Amino acid sequence: MRDEIKIKVLSKDDLVSFRELITLFQEVFDHSDDDLPTNGYLTELLLKSDFVVLVAIYDQQIVGGLTAYEIRKYHKEATELFIYDIAVKREFQRKGIGKALLSKLKSLSSERGIDEMFVAAHADDVQALQFYKGTGGEQEKVVHFNYYN
Repeated sequence: MRDEIKIKVLSKDDLVSFRELITLFQEVFDHSDDDLPTNGYLTELLLKSDFVVLVAIYDQQIVGGLTAYEIRKYHKEATELFIYDIAVKREFQRKGIGKALLSKLKSLSSERGIDEMFVAAHADDVQALQFYKGTGGEQEKVVHFNYYN
């Protein structure tokens, strides 16, 4: 099946696919769809050179994807890539699709001269932790804090 998966980088012309990916994220992460962004907002995001959206397509349907942000460092002239979300439809998990998405992102990073990517995972999300370790991610102990207004 992995050979039949096409990984595509979304552009400003792929709003419908981006919305499909957001719906997929909501399904996989069990999030509601109360506050979906407008088409204008999503198109603006797709236009940003520091925002990356990849989708995995199988049989003309989106079965997985990821979003990532390129972040400029201040202590040197370099950037790193923060993987914000990555998900694969439940029925397509454990078939190499997530690995293919990360592989494509690594290639894009290399092309852009980015030598580091990182992702956050909940400590109790065993499946995510196993996935990131299994794809060569190096675990680092950190504590994440959120601030709300």
